[in-house]
Amino acid sequence: MLNIKNLNFSYQYQDFFINVGLLLWVAIFNTYSLPGNIWLTYASCILALGLCLLPVFIFSFVKTRLKTTLTKKQYALYWCLAYLVLLPVFIIIVINCKLAKLEDSIFISTALAALALELMLIGNQYYQKKVQHIKWIKKIGLENAVLITIILLAATISVMAVSSLENPIYQRKGFRLVGFEFDAKMLVHNFGTFLSFFSQFLIMYLCGYLLFFINSRFLVSKILKERGLLIYLFTLSATVAILYPLFAQVLISLPINTVFGRDIFVANPFELENAFGAFAIMLISLPVVLALQWGKQNNRILALEKEKSQNELDLLKQQLNPHFFFNTLNNLYALSLQKSEKTPESILQLSELMRYTIYKGQEKTVKLSQELDYIEDYIRLQQIRLRKTLHFEFNKQVDNDQIDIAPLLLIVFIENAFKHGIEPAEDAASLKLSLISDRDAFIFTCENSFDPEEIQESRGIGINNLKKRLELLYPNRYTLHISAIGNIFKAELKLRIA
Repeated sequence: MLNIKNLNFSYQYQDFFINVGLLLWVAIFNTYSLPGNIWLTYASCILALGLCLLPVFIFSFVKTRLKTTLTKKQYALYWCLAYLVLLPVFIIIVINCKLAKLEDSIFISTALAALALELMLIGNQYYQKKVQHIKWIKKIGLENAVLITIILLAATISVMAVSSLENPIYQRKGFRLVGFEFDAKMLVHNFGTFLSFFSQFLIMYLCGYLLFFINSRFLVSKILKERGLLIYLFTLSATVAILYPLFAQVLISLPINTVFGRDIFVANPFELENAFGAFAIMLISLPVVLALQWGKQNNRILALEKEKSQNELDLLKQQLNPHFFFNTLNNLYALSLQKSEKTPESILQLSELMRYTIYKGQEKTVKLSQELDYIEDYIRLQQIRLRKTLHFEFNKQVDNDQIDIAPLLLIVFIENAFKHGIEPAEDAASLKLSLISDRDAFIFTCENSFDPEEIQESRGIGINNLKKRLELLYPNRYTLHISAIGNIFKAELKLRIA
């Protein structure tokens, strides 16, 4: 793996930090129930549980590095070694060492929690990469997700209520309790009762959802956003005053209100307890609603930024192609003046270069091998028309030339080397290229001779466009160093592809 410094490997240790949080919460929950000095007990819990989870911590700490250096099969092998082999071994070691006054079940449950957390992180990563971009998933949104959850919750409680009907354990003085039961036969035989329970539970939850919906679509998005906090609170109070007696009367009228346990709602619909329930739903849902509004606004901003970046990139490509076109016309003109026998062949090669520029240059990515062939053809044509001696060297250490890169990135350095250094030279000139690449990154270096007296701060539109393209295509994944020492001009591009 290439050692490319100064590139931003953000969130590299995020999973490690989350696992540390898991350790601290388990230690906290088990500290206050143990005798002795509370801080000493807390430290001993962290030590014992930390040793138990040591394979998890080590793996999560180097996870990002393993993903970039190993194949999928190798990474899966390391994962199994950490979670399925070493983690159970460390549990046994810690239990036998008795490092803290904790029950053996706590170590086992902590290890299972760490495994469950890792599986959730894997699932979340898969969701972000594969699932959330599916069109019908994106259309669901948070509000619809809440509605679906409410329907499923009503159905689940109704199934458990029907399954508990004939169980004497859940009978209390003429009332029924909902037990954590599932009986398919009871559900089939009492399907009408299930529908009755389901419709009533659904009405109950939909009243709360309607308050959430009003808060989301009107009170927060319109009133709070446009009129401020004070008007929002007054409008919220007025909305609750209008709706809560009506909702309370509907819920009181439901037969299910007196079936399970006790009266779910106060008999008088105007009781303030019912109003407090409505206020609680509105205020508790406020963070969720604000997060929903922020998410929508952020998505709109990201979409606009993406559109803006694409427009800028298209403009840069339009500027780049004429730039290369003028250079190639100059090459052809020079060959015609020399009346060279290689002119027809050179015209054919120039047409191939132009074909690559026009067609491949419009694609998002090309293979590194195609870009290298393009560079070599360009240099071959330049050497034909030059009258002076060119000392050319191209050092390539390429592990995989089938990696994808943006087209016409590297040729800019070489064009500028010829235009500003090699062509103006009176005597022999030099050009030294170097490419070191693996499957994830590469370092490209271009060194050419030049006349220090003629160097200018501006190196043409090519380099400027290249910097803008890199910032749009590979933000925080590249470094570009340009320097001039003596009569050697050097440009070095370090780029992380993956």
